[in-house]
Amino acid sequence: MTNFENPELQVLTSKARADKAINSLKGLLLGILSDNIIDVREMDELRLWAKEHYDLISRNPFREFMLLIENTASNEIPAKEAIEDLYWLCQKYEHDSIYYNGITSDLQLLQGIFHGILADGILNDDEIFKLHEWLSENEHLNSHYPYDEIRSLVLSIVADKKINEEERAVLTAFIKQFVELKNTEIAEKVEKDTEGVSISGICAVDPEITFENKTFCITGILSRGTRNELQEAISNKGGIPVNTISRKTDYLIIGDTNNACWSYSCYGRKVEKALDLRKSGHTIILVHEFDVFDAV
Repeated sequence: MTNFENPELQVLTSKARADKAINSLKGLLLGILSDNIIDVREMDELRLWAKEHYDLISRNPFREFMLLIENTASNEIPAKEAIEDLYWLCQKYEHDSIYYNGITSDLQLLQGIFHGILADGILNDDEIFKLHEWLSENEHLNSHYPYDEIRSLVLSIVADKKINEEERAVLTAFIKQFVELKNTEIAEKVEKDTEGVSISGICAVDPEITFENKTFCITGILSRGTRNELQEAISNKGGIPVNTISRKTDYLIIGDTNNACWSYSCYGRKVEKALDLRKSGHTIILVHEFDVFDAV
């Protein structure tokens, strides 16, 4: 019997997919509700979500989801009321799968929030501040990709309580990496709005750095000292400095470039490799050189 034919595996896979679908829906709804404005484009994206997951209609509570979305589409239920009802249903749904813990659930929720706030192709101030609020309330996601990166970026944007168009474009460019918009017109708009904006890696905010038996790699140009000095300081704290990044690397130290936009600038192949490794499940924390120098 192949793995696919194994009925127990099929049940687990179906359950996992249902969990992921509900978490993504919950995040999508949170994103849509974040600015208290629900427009046609956002409702279209919700209907496209329903279409994509229609094969789950036989599982509870997907039948209720589909009915609510369908009735909203036919104007029998006001959009805001329907979305609030959908969110309530998501909250009522509880899963006990050993394969999906709270971290996984919340990261799926975050991805859904990304989807929701981009559903209309416009990232407005209210949505950004709501995202900041959610990130601040979920610090248990520290060290899990992409929480550290998005929190660092959002913090840098909202610090002065003013959001300019360049900051909006950078945040949109980062978020769109995690969203597959079903509406091609909206997707094309987002691509056009972020054309030329490059995102590579963002450092963790106020990271807890452990040195003993941890491996550190440096990239970029350091402003507080030389690489040899920092590597020696790391060794003195019990850490292991290395010159190349690998699955064994615990921390990638990003050198300051005296650029105000360091947190979302491109740092080349080491950052790219670190992000690729993290996406495949390896925990590598990106830290700014200042945090490491302060810690040693």
